This record gives sequence, structure tokens and C-alpha cells, in this order.
Amino acid sequence: MSEINDICRGRKPVLDLLTKTPSRCSKLLIANNVRPPFLDEVVDAAKNAKVTFQIVAPEALDKISGGEKHQGVICRLTQVKQIELEEFLRDINDNSPALVVVLDHLEDPHNLGAVIRSAEAGGACGVVYAKRRSAIPNDTVIKTSAGASLRLPLIQAVNITRAIETLKKFNFWIVGLDEKSDSSIWDENLPDRTALVIGAEGSGISRLVKENCDMIKKIPIFKDGAGSLNASVAAALGIFEWTKIYNGRS
Repeated sequence: MSEINDICRGRKPVLDLLTKTPSRCSKLLIANNVRPPFLDEVVDAAKNAKVTFQIVAPEALDKISGGEKHQGVICRLTQVKQIELEEFLRDINDNSPALVVVLDHLEDPHNLGAVIRSAEAGGACGVVYAKRRSAIPNDTVIKTSAGASLRLPLIQAVNITRAIETLKKFNFWIVGLDEKSDSSIWDENLPDRTALVIGAEGSGISRLVKENCDMIKKIPIFKDGAGSLNASVAAALGIFEWTKIYNGRS
């Protein structure tokens, strides 16, 4: 990853990182113009987490963040070993309900972050995303996901179609979301072990991926002219449709 993808910036994301997943923070950088009470709060959080911190000039943070807003604090992130899909799936109980979200070349990091946030909130086991021609889990994704991208397993797939084949071997039903489907997501309960496939912005699910889905569902749109839903909104509705059935939330 490039330097800007190795950081977490912004007051709330940094505090969440220090308090919830401090192992992902290798060093905290604080601008010398940051004042109490936030200064005391972030320093205390770093000390409690045993994370090294340093006071630096604001210009140093400007350079590290590539000009993006940082609110006077940046954490440098530790590198995480990539999880192989089969390794990840072996850790999921074969007999229990499970949800995995699969992203077919989602390109907007804000959408990626929003999907990851919904996936964590809805009890998904993890998110599978394409290695190429996709948004990657960078600092924008961390911020948009409210830190969920640092906690939820994110599995990189070289080929989404092959990833789907692997999910099927582990008894997952593949459910694609497509507004052109004749079948509503409300027509019947989603399978207890669902891999929910979300397509790219604009183009949706690719032809080959769609052909490998077990079922294609749509989110009903009731008002003419409303257009299609944003990918992250559709993903959230699909995630929580599964959640209300299998996690006891209605």
C-alpha cells in the first residue's frame, strides 16, 4: 500500500482506533496546535493503549495525509496479513447461519466504507472484494466505515467468480442484487448461509458473476422516477433483510 493508505486520520476515527483496535496503530502523530480537552483525551487513549505518540508540526500531517483533512491527528497503521478466502471460510461454523458480503468491483471508497459499516452492524462475517478495478480499504474507507474496516475481516479476491465457487463449496447460497430481477428480496426468506453480491456503481453485477448466482433479487422501488438505489444503500437493505431473520432483530 502507498503511504496515504497506511494511515487513519481525523479525531473520531483515531480515537476509535486507539480505544477499540489499538493493535492496528503503530504510532500516533499529533499536531502541535491541538489543544485540550481533545489533546488530553487522545494522549490518555494512546497511553492506555501503549501506543507511542509524537507532537509534530501541522505541515508534517498535511504532507502525510496528501492534503486531506486530518483534524490534527494521524495514526500510522500496522500492516495486516491478507486472509485467504478458504482460510477465512474454514473458521465459520458449517452448521450456523452466516452472511458474507461480496463486492463485484465496487469502485467508490465511500461506498466501500458504507458497505463495510453496514456489514459489521448487521452481523456479517466479512466482506470479499476484488483485488483489481475496485476501491481499496484506504483511509477514506476507514473514516466512512467508522473504523469497521479495521475490525471486520476483509478478503481480497483475484477473481470474484472463483470466489463465488469457493463460497458454494462451504455451503453458501449466492444471492445477487439486481434492480431488473422479477423476484423481490421480500418474496421469501434469504438462505441461512448467504453470500450477498453487490454490483459496481452504474453497471451492477457483471454477466459472468450473475450467471454464477443461485438467485437474483431486487429491492422494490415503489415510486416511478426514483431511479435505482445507491450500491451501499442496496447493500444495507439486503444485509438487514438477512439480519432480521437470523440475528433476531426485527
